Amino acid sequence: MTTESQRSAAVLDGELLGRLDRRRPGLLVGSLASGALALVFLYCWGYQIANGIGVTGINRPVFWGFYIINFVFWIGISHAGTLISAILRVTKAEWRRPVTRSAEAITLFALAIGGLFPLIHLGRVAIFYYMIPYPNSRMLWPNFRSPLVWDIAAITTYIIGSALYLFLPLIPDAAVMRDRAAAGLKKRFYAVLALGWRGTAQQWHSLEWGIRILAVAIIPVAVSVHTIVSWDFAMTQTPGWKSTIFGPYFVVGAIFSGIAVLMIAMALLRRGLGLGRFLTDRVFNNLGLLFVTMSLIWGYFTFAEHLTVWYSGDLFEKNVHHVLLHGDFAFPFWTMVVVNLVIPVAVLSFPRGRRPLPTALVGCGVLVGMWLERFLIVVPSLSTPRLAYSIGDYMPSWVELGIMIGAIGVFACLYFTFTQLLPIVSVWEMREGWRHGARGEGGATSGAAPNSATAAAPVPGGGAA
Repeated sequence: MTTESQRSAAVLDGELLGRLDRRRPGLLVGSLASGALALVFLYCWGYQIANGIGVTGINRPVFWGFYIINFVFWIGISHAGTLISAILRVTKAEWRRPVTRSAEAITLFALAIGGLFPLIHLGRVAIFYYMIPYPNSRMLWPNFRSPLVWDIAAITTYIIGSALYLFLPLIPDAAVMRDRAAAGLKKRFYAVLALGWRGTAQQWHSLEWGIRILAVAIIPVAVSVHTIVSWDFAMTQTPGWKSTIFGPYFVVGAIFSGIAVLMIAMALLRRGLGLGRFLTDRVFNNLGLLFVTMSLIWGYFTFAEHLTVWYSGDLFEKNVHHVLLHGDFAFPFWTMVVVNLVIPVAVLSFPRGRRPLPTALVGCGVLVGMWLERFLIVVPSLSTPRLAYSIGDYMPSWVELGIMIGAIGVFACLYFTFTQLLPIVSVWEMREGWRHGARGEGGATSGAAPNSATAAAPVPGGGAA
């Protein structure tokens, strides 16, 4: 490394890592607010455990309610990071570098929240292990035809893969933080995360290959997870659910809602942490283009689903279709269409709309719309009568509302904690991108692979050269 290169790397480290040493009032307020909501979540869940599932609005025939809605919603949000980040890594999109770690953290925390909702819906949390495929003392295996078993297998695989995919790129930055920290608990914490990283050529080679393998492997896993979640509905005979389009429809919706959360997080980080130099307008422009593309694909799948139901002539399917378009659920349905399709296309089709504030506002609207989509999948199909005596009505209780709102607080609390402990923008990846840019100015292409000797050379702090 030249003296100028070392100086530039030190400036980059100071900008990204120095923020962890500063106390920011916005982060403190956000952490306190999210912590308060997390306490609401714990109180409501504890109240339900103590008093039973009867404190909810779930009834016959509406036996699925807010908990399953939020389960699907949070699992969808988890596609923000691992899937999007992996695709961008595989395609070697240079603008991904400041985005990947934030996206991967969103995936892990959203998966953790989403994975809790089947347990909350179960009511009797102490017997959750009945869903795990193992032979118990009575040699009774779980029912493998049950979607609950499929969900457990899929989510467990995805959360392990996502944790590894977040952790591996953290190792070099954790080593830098280890060497910067004073002796004490913080230094030991970073030392554990660094796994003895010294930045040798062999370590860099192993790390890069590990990330490449995981990036390729995690894409089909992420797609399969939300496909399996869609089968919770599609494998039944319930009107409105028995659709072969649900697999890709759910995957598209998951990516759509995931990008929405990612854009909101990027805008908040740019504003709150002063990361405008890294989270540039180009990042928001590219995310906006990807977002409007997913909006159009989502609109196509929604149209295709309702067209086939309308054309089929099935009486029970048409009853559900009618209450969605013209009946009791017409207002949330058309609200969903406006915020998921009309507004994103109208705003993000123009360059001025693909700036931080407009994209974040559109993302907030899309999150509302995607939650409404999950609501409209679950409740209308169960509450629309098929027999004279099966008329159902669903009104969520304060416990369900508290758990739903509190889950947002738990997610935000985890994200704020991560942001204050570890660099939310990958330092070594930004260095690598800076080298690509410098090499491009020197005549090579900016997308070329880094010189192996340079990339593998150890540097002070164990970070990338």
